[in-house]
Amino acid sequence: QVPLVESGGGSVQAGGSLRLSCAVSGLTYSSYCMAWFRQAPGREREGVAAVAGDGTTSYADSVKGRFTISQENGDGIVYLQMNSLKPDDTAMYYCAADAYISFSAYRRGCSGGLSSSNRRYWGQGTQVTVSP
Repeated sequence: QVPLVESGGGSVQAGGSLRLSCAVSGLTYSSYCMAWFRQAPGREREGVAAVAGDGTTSYADSVKGRFTISQENGDGIVYLQMNSLKPDDTAMYYCAADAYISFSAYRRGCSGGLSSSNRRYWGQGTQVTVSP
């Protein structure tokens, strides 16, 4: 069973918008430290956006001002609103998370960084294609 399930991908023209969703499935932790990553063909996976335990957000420079990540208090659902999409945004988008047994542990431990090394759980991805 895949622990994270993404949805909302699709094909749009440049300048359009998409909203990605990711929901935890089958896990029974208290809180989740969640982020979005993407990988285009022939390129390395990169961090796109993340939420920290104190509610602050982090973004890759390439998406700042265009993408917005949202998650409520460590809940097991995270969204990525993507506006002003560009062809360079074309990629498979993955949701990733680490899990905590208490909200206080989540607040202390979730740093919200864009590194993939501390993300234990991953979804299967949703494709985003942006045409010129």
